[in-house]
Amino acid sequence: MSATPGGGVRTLRVPGRHGYAAEFSPYLPGRLACAASQHYGIAGSGTLLILDQNESGLRLFRSFDWNDGLFDVTWSENNEHVLVTCSGDGSLQLWDTARATGPLQVFKEHTQEVYSVDWSQTRGEQLVVSGSWDQTVRLWDPTVGKSLCTFRGHENVIYSTIWSPHIPGCFASSSGDQTLRIWDVKTAGVRIVVPAHQAEILSCDWCKYNENLVVTGAVDCSLRGWDLRNVRQPVFELLGHTYAIRRVKFSPFHASVLASCSYDFTVRFWNFSKPDPLLETVEHHTEFTCGLDLSLQSPTQVADCAWDETIKIYDPVCLTMLA
Repeated sequence: MSATPGGGVRTLRVPGRHGYAAEFSPYLPGRLACAASQHYGIAGSGTLLILDQNESGLRLFRSFDWNDGLFDVTWSENNEHVLVTCSGDGSLQLWDTARATGPLQVFKEHTQEVYSVDWSQTRGEQLVVSGSWDQTVRLWDPTVGKSLCTFRGHENVIYSTIWSPHIPGCFASSSGDQTLRIWDVKTAGVRIVVPAHQAEILSCDWCKYNENLVVTGAVDCSLRGWDLRNVRQPVFELLGHTYAIRRVKFSPFHASVLASCSYDFTVRFWNFSKPDPLLETVEHHTEFTCGLDLSLQSPTQVADCAWDETIKIYDPVCLTMLA
């Protein structure tokens, strides 16, 4: 593994590991988790990488191997050492970065690949939601060994499950069935179904500043914003990517700024409130760019990972100017 600080971009090369997801720690500035897989996730094992930043670049703090590809990762919201990953074998793994050994717990109820996992954002509940290619979403309490609830309704694989940062017990999911769905844990049912694209929807995210705004990113290369009070038409559409959008994230610092990464190898930054919304295009990967996150501590810092075996942390010009 080699780390290079060149050009303001900190890079860690991870030979034989193809990055699927990158998530900054909500507690420790500069700490990053990356879920990665061998052989592009088609076969082989997976690795959870924990990275720290220092003056010379990126340093591998710890890594954990799993016997199948890892596709997503989420940090605990109540313990700085704990994270959850999800895997191609249908399981979720609970890890402790303070221990160099295997997972604390494994949850295996999904019957196909688990592509998405997210830890609840609102105070007063510590719940994890997972989305699978078995077309179900499952709800977990990490202190309980089995799922609390299964949500059915999607008619194709589920790619993304994201908790609302505003409304307790509420999460969004997106699917190959071309819909965005909003769910309520209390009623164990779907609240809203949005036929958001005429293509598979690989990603969705909630605006951090508006509880009614959700963005979707799809195989049709478009990002669309949805006001959940009236979902007949998107409130914005962002065009520019040339291949499928793999992940989209709203900024934690700017209400109308978001970032997206794509199978076109780029990361793009947008301000949907502007007439010309594309702020910047970053082209520093040579393969599908799958993982993306914006730091909660630094208004300018972004992390991404790709199938080119690299993880990068950088400060795009557009965010530096906003700051």
